[in-house]
Amino acid sequence: MNPRSSLFIVLILASFLSHAQTIDEILNAPLKGESVLSNGMGYNAQRFSPLKQITTKNAKGLVPVWSTSMASNLGEEAQPLVFNGVMYVTNFNSTLAINALTGQILWKHALELDSGVPRVICCGQVNRGPALFDGKVFRGTPDAHMLALDAKTGKELWRTKLMDWQDGYSVTGAPIVANGVLVTGMAGGEYGTRGFLAGFDPQTGKELWRHYNVPAPGEPGSETWPGDTADRGGATTWVAGSYDPELDLIYWGTGNAGPWNASMRKGDNKNASSVIAVNPKTGRLAWAFQFTPGDPFDFDSVSQMVLADIKVKGETKKVLMHADKNGFLYVIDRATGQIVAGNKYVKVTWAKGLDANGRPIWSESTTKLVETGQEVESWPANTGGMNWYPMSFSPKTGLLYANTLEGGMLIKHTGPVEYKSRGQRYIGVAIKKLWPEDGNRGWLRAMDPLTAKVKWEYPTQIPHWAGLTVTASDVLFTGNMQGEFMAFDALNGRKLWSFQTSSGITSQPITWSHQGRQYVTVISGIGGVYAQNAGDERLNKVNPGGSVWTFALPQR
Repeated sequence: MNPRSSLFIVLILASFLSHAQTIDEILNAPLKGESVLSNGMGYNAQRFSPLKQITTKNAKGLVPVWSTSMASNLGEEAQPLVFNGVMYVTNFNSTLAINALTGQILWKHALELDSGVPRVICCGQVNRGPALFDGKVFRGTPDAHMLALDAKTGKELWRTKLMDWQDGYSVTGAPIVANGVLVTGMAGGEYGTRGFLAGFDPQTGKELWRHYNVPAPGEPGSETWPGDTADRGGATTWVAGSYDPELDLIYWGTGNAGPWNASMRKGDNKNASSVIAVNPKTGRLAWAFQFTPGDPFDFDSVSQMVLADIKVKGETKKVLMHADKNGFLYVIDRATGQIVAGNKYVKVTWAKGLDANGRPIWSESTTKLVETGQEVESWPANTGGMNWYPMSFSPKTGLLYANTLEGGMLIKHTGPVEYKSRGQRYIGVAIKKLWPEDGNRGWLRAMDPLTAKVKWEYPTQIPHWAGLTVTASDVLFTGNMQGEFMAFDALNGRKLWSFQTSSGITSQPITWSHQGRQYVTVISGIGGVYAQNAGDERLNKVNPGGSVWTFALPQR
């Protein structure tokens, strides 16, 4: 064989391998900290990095390395992925591959969407990130498709339709690849949809299974959905799940029941406002735990489930940790679905507490709302004690870090709501927001997962609406809606550093390394439900505009 031909083949093979990802690489990436190959910075969604180059002492020296425009004025909520010096980023209408060291755009794939699609996207035109596997970039689309792109070129490889977007279905969350299966959720809980998870062959896009969260007639739990309410019961899956390879179970939060008016679907409404544990190969349900039975308040339980092995009464337990919108912080045995602990982490008035099985004990005001529909005051608001954005967990400190919310609401039923197909809202309540007297609508908190006891807290007048990342050197990163990207000491909450980006931050930061240098990346671009609906005039001066920012310590 001609030596030049041999060299050409070697170069082609090396180029292919540099863009391929294996299950082992996805499993090992969180241990090395070089690549970020899955949403949550690892299957366990701890958003913890072993990197230590950036410390509590030198974080004040961080400087921007590059910034690249996303060419969009829509909200940016995605978590980037990084592999072999290439960064993959998504937003509402495009996917980009970027040189992670320079910010140069390598390719861009733009979606061609019907002009009516934005009308049926609730709460912001966003996408929360891609998945990587075997040389492919996977993402969901606003018009309810799953899409595979060639990681090297951006060429579309396959596209599979989940449902009709005209009926209110969309895909805004990040997919994950678990045990060789591409798994995605979907959005549309305000439109009378029926929530599900779906598993696909990553090579062909063939749908392998579909698990509907709301049980069909005759299935376990169907008796908790009166009449035909299950057909449009919500329980959507609009944020990424997490995965335990040893148990071979994926954990996915489900959204609110539909309609919001609970008097129209009296009962527990299994498995809305819950976490479900599903086998990724078959889609078979292993167990489910419901955080808010009969959810009267739009308490989606979608924020990513954090997996860890922690000490409980001297015994190491495999647990799932979740700060629910309903204001309770839960620790669940992820093998069995049994509650280990549940405690209030923000002001809660809708429930008096939890019983021994983790079931909330309704307050008089909640009973009044459901039985009469009359206006009541209730805390937290439907925006929750924490919203969709993820928290992080440090196995070093044993603490959870979360951007929590403090707010209540006046809520009443507006009468029976009629279901209308073709993407019409299906809600049936009226809400007026209430805010705490001290003006602090948010608190960055470090909490003990078993007690919800606050180790330290940092108040914010405008709540943070972004995810967090924590490192082995006890540096915690997050951003605010006025565009400030910040680093905190994870041990005491001391603010170490900040940088003003070009727009508000409502995304999920990551940290990674290349050739011994640690980088931190965040996407800036205001959007999301608070910015849209809260009427917070302080955000009027924050300009839209998506951009990717990467920081590092100066090179010597």
